[in-house]
Amino acid sequence: MNAMDIMEAMRARHSVRSYTARPIEGETLEALTKLIDECNRESGLHIQLVRNEPMAFSGAMAHYGKFSGVKNYLALVGKKSPKLDELCGYYGEKLVLAAQALGLNTCWVGLTFKKIPDAFRVENGEKLVIVIAVGYGATQGATRKSKTASDVSRAENAPEWFAKGVEAALLAPTAVNQQKFFLTLHGDKVSARAGLGFFSKVDLGIVKYHFELGSGRNASVWL
Repeated sequence: MNAMDIMEAMRARHSVRSYTARPIEGETLEALTKLIDECNRESGLHIQLVRNEPMAFSGAMAHYGKFSGVKNYLALVGKKSPKLDELCGYYGEKLVLAAQALGLNTCWVGLTFKKIPDAFRVENGEKLVIVIAVGYGATQGATRKSKTASDVSRAENAPEWFAKGVEAALLAPTAVNQQKFFLTLHGDKVSARAGLGFFSKVDLGIVKYHFELGSGRNASVWL
């Protein structure tokens, strides 16, 4: 999948909570599964695609979260470590944008679901951090209010690559749209800080992936 497709997916992606019964199959399933395997090899995570499992989003919490028709989701699992949440955010968002480019819709879900025994595996020393609903949306979602670049970043005479990175970071989904992150330019490097809030370290990983895409820099940009 080329960078142009991913950037278009970033701009088009909105959180979707209602899904149709159309299954994920064929070439779309093959492409998504391949990317999950690649992400797991690269990151050491244990991300798993759960399909045709409606129970996780059938309870009162899912109803409260206004979810409907969710039968497929990504379980973001990994070995316990201080960096686990951020890793899940980074690689989870890589999958989210790829899914969007494949014609699927998604929604990050931190609390409003229930764990179903045997739906996915959590090995000794691992933990489930968060899940991502995925499938064919009943809608394409809606744009949410966003902070401005000056709210979330600081730079003296910001170069174009930094400005584009911040612009992309502002498109990143964050828990309850809190956007509690801050990016600071230090020469040709950037520091990224997570604020206080639910899943803020997951959010930071998501933001970092967006920034890299928008700026055209790789992970070496981070202090």
